[in-house]
Amino acid sequence: MPQSTVHCRAWLLLSAIFMLLLPAAAAAAPLQPWKDELFAYPSVLETADGGKLRVVDYQELRDINGRDQVPERRAKATYVSTAVKREQENLTIETPAGPLDVAVTGRRDGAAFTVIFIHGRGGDRRLGNNDWSFGGNFNRLKNLAMRNGGVYYAASVKSFDAPGAAPIAGLIAEARKRAPGAPVVLSCASMGSFICWQIARDPQAVANLAGMVVMGGATDPDYTKSAAYVAKLPIYFTHGERDKVYAADAQIALFRTLLKAGVPTQFVLFRTGSHGTPVRMTDWRETLNWIFAQ
Repeated sequence: MPQSTVHCRAWLLLSAIFMLLLPAAAAAAPLQPWKDELFAYPSVLETADGGKLRVVDYQELRDINGRDQVPERRAKATYVSTAVKREQENLTIETPAGPLDVAVTGRRDGAAFTVIFIHGRGGDRRLGNNDWSFGGNFNRLKNLAMRNGGVYYAASVKSFDAPGAAPIAGLIAEARKRAPGAPVVLSCASMGSFICWQIARDPQAVANLAGMVVMGGATDPDYTKSAAYVAKLPIYFTHGERDKVYAADAQIALFRTLLKAGVPTQFVLFRTGSHGTPVRMTDWRETLNWIFAQ
């Protein structure tokens, strides 16, 4: 047997043992409803894989034009509550890998749960902190955090590789330190998924996570070699059926690989949806409650 294969298996075994020795995150209480009638998924058109894959109805005229005062720029006021601004601030957090700019909403110390959002190419912390874009979906996430005693971080990453992921690992560790035992969820959109896949290779970061959310992301062909795969870290996928940047079929194939291996996973596919649809349409309350329940 090649020596590299021996080392790889030994590392995976040691990673698994290391994570078992760390204190597990406690389950957060289910998030209370907030504007569910506006943000819950439209009708489910199809199901597969024992109901774990759902094809959800998506219609541009209804879900963009009918939801936005200015299509793709400003949501209608009924979708937004700016009460979150009183618990919101921009910070630069020092991590072992260097400073990290974040927009944070909610209480950092003793939070009931933490959600961290990673933007795609060309973005920064402002994208995940915008109350009015994407049909108000980030505003809903901030309100869910504030109203349920949690904290939400929208982070700026400098690159979508290991050096870019290192400060995020530091933020994950700080979140667990500030709220010991409370679940931490890492969510990554589009090219930001490369940060999720990098974090998945860090045994200590994985041990600090309750789950990941990947929205319209790239597929990681080597995910089955990661510490997250060994730990069976729950992962929730959302994807547009007509995504021309990252093909939905490739992500569904990874989802089914995880499903067969017993990894807790869900997949929501938006019928006719494009690359940006998951950021607009992902039901944060359902998604986070599912991860908390694992």
